[in-house]
Amino acid sequence: MATEANGGEEGGLVFHPMDQFIVKDLFGDGAVGIFTFTNAALWTCLAVLVVFLLLVVGTSKRAVVPGRMQSVAELAYGFVYKMVEDICGKEGVKYFPYIMTLFMFIVCANFLGLIPTAFTPTSHFAVTVVLAFAVFITVTVLGFVKNGASFLSLFWVSSAPLALRPILAVIELISYFVRPVSHSIRLAGNVMAGHAVIKVFAGFAALLAVSPIAILGITAMYGLEVLVSFIQAYVFTILTCVYLKDALHPHH
Repeated sequence: MATEANGGEEGGLVFHPMDQFIVKDLFGDGAVGIFTFTNAALWTCLAVLVVFLLLVVGTSKRAVVPGRMQSVAELAYGFVYKMVEDICGKEGVKYFPYIMTLFMFIVCANFLGLIPTAFTPTSHFAVTVVLAFAVFITVTVLGFVKNGASFLSLFWVSSAPLALRPILAVIELISYFVRPVSHSIRLAGNVMAGHAVIKVFAGFAALLAVSPIAILGITAMYGLEVLVSFIQAYVFTILTCVYLKDALHPHH
């Protein structure tokens, strides 16, 4: 069985779970440069296109009795709007378009990545780090613009004993600058791990002895990934709302 699984390659595998994350040139085999149109660029554009079709084209008629696309768009709109309003308050509603855009792009990219042979942009740290730092820079600048120097009160826990406040201030400052790291790794790590596990099960499905178990594993993991695709978009969005709330109301 070891020989069959290795396909004649000593110490190697026929299937390589991480190959699905390789960024490739779509129109040649050359090196990938800054202006090369890659599989990552294609599926990123498709995610943007799906968001446009769903939110703009799907709601253009604004029917009293909504169709499927309009219903999905309205559900997504109401879901994110309530999240922003509940966490950030009425003052945060003005930033709803930005948060809605983040949520829709991530959830559409995640779901498109579940299509066989598709590429998932959100499995790459290059994408999630940009999204996370965009949120980090936005809320930091907004915090200083809205509150001035009093934004620094976010790091000063006035309710704690005076002797502990400097220590807590350092901890708060470190945790603040770690935000974009945890924000980006959580999304990319979960998406990458799920896709890699599915690929492993798919590789073992070729072996007759374990194929029934492998197929069951693929089905179970695929169902889990559908759930994870939505949950990770939700977690990224709700953390963005929490960070926005800190920028609007920094006082402990």
